[in-house]
Amino acid sequence: MGKAKVLTKDEIKRVMRIADTGKNGLRDKAAMALSIFAGARIGEIAALKISDVRGIDGRAVEVINLSKHQTKGNRSRRVFISDELRKILNQYLAQISQLDDSKAFIRSSRTCNHFSNISLSFRFKAIYAQAGIRTSSHSGRRTFATRLNAAGIGMATIQQAMGHANIATTAGYCWVSDEQLANAVNVI
Repeated sequence: MGKAKVLTKDEIKRVMRIADTGKNGLRDKAAMALSIFAGARIGEIAALKISDVRGIDGRAVEVINLSKHQTKGNRSRRVFISDELRKILNQYLAQISQLDDSKAFIRSSRTCNHFSNISLSFRFKAIYAQAGIRTSSHSGRRTFATRLNAAGIGMATIQQAMGHANIATTAGYCWVSDEQLANAVNVI
């Protein structure tokens, strides 16, 4: 299939609306939002515990601190949470408030445990398909990087936000639109 699709603003709205339907809507919306609005990897989302997301005040934290066991490359990293994402996470936290902090944040309704990376990836693909978008589960992460780049955020900052060891990897995530190119040449 090649590189994952970069979602437009309208596609993001549609995906989030579809994710929010069904008996596990808030869970799916929170998982998709972590990918699209924070650039979290599928494996990172699957590995989250409630304590990673819920602060001592019971509300969503501003920064999720992932241990080296929760992320790729055996390196810990921080995931910064936007105000928009915090609203979504707080809605979901209110729904699961009775659960203790050691439980899986995004958990399977069948097992009540963590999703496997593959199962969560399939869930993401199903949501994208319901939205009429043919892409992989990696689309949210690629959209996150591209949107930061389009907003003028420097590549080194995007690299840190993505948790990449190599800036060349980050550059591969960032699609550049014709509008960005036109704006760039008009700066001179």
